[in-house]
Amino acid sequence: MKKLMVAVALLMIATPAFAKKACEELKAEIDAKIQANGVKAYTLEIVPNEQVKDGKVVGSCDGGTKKILYTRGK
Repeated sequence: MKKLMVAVALLMIATPAFAKKACEELKAEIDAKIQANGVKAYTLEIVPNEQVKDGKVVGSCDGGTKKILYTRGK
């Protein structure tokens, strides 16, 4: 659990660097990092900025117009 929180924190710090990436490409990179930390039950969802609700923002893509949300346990 501690490793996951560290990974999410690092991803949030690096978010501005990822803002210009394509969403699917960034989502795949984040997914690989989360899986490398041994997390099994989670979802990553790409949503427009105005639809950000539940979940933790772990990335920004398509020039900052969309966010990638991480939700544990689904």
